[in-house]
Amino acid sequence: MHPFPHHYRVRSVASTEGAVEHPHDRLPHLRGNAPVEFGGPGTDWSPEELLTAAVADCFVLSFRAVATASSLEWVSITCDVEGTLDRVDRVNRFTRFDLTVRLVVPDGVDPDRAHRLLEKAEQVCLVTNSMTAERELHAEVSLGG
Repeated sequence: MHPFPHHYRVRSVASTEGAVEHPHDRLPHLRGNAPVEFGGPGTDWSPEELLTAAVADCFVLSFRAVATASSLEWVSITCDVEGTLDRVDRVNRFTRFDLTVRLVVPDGVDPDRAHRLLEKAEQVCLVTNSMTAERELHAEVSLGG
């Protein structure tokens, strides 16, 4: 790992209409636009969807790190996130993120231990730790694979 602080740079380019382009020298090109809820076309990633995806992505990567550090064997993980955007004190903001996680572990792995490590991943996720929105983890561990 690189020493802190880390810096992340993104460029956004747009004209008066159409998608916002996010070119990058080493990452896939992204297109953004307003979500349907704000009158957008629904054909590109919106900032709201990108933030919600960042919560899911960070959770999965945090779990991967926690599982590796704890020598937990696992087969697959699925993380569905629902972000709730609301109007609070006349300001639009995310107020809640519900994470529904399904983890498959091999037969013989202690499901209770796996569940505790999912909770640990939720506690160390830097994206949700950087926000004031409430969050709730709904986790299911199943044997197989």
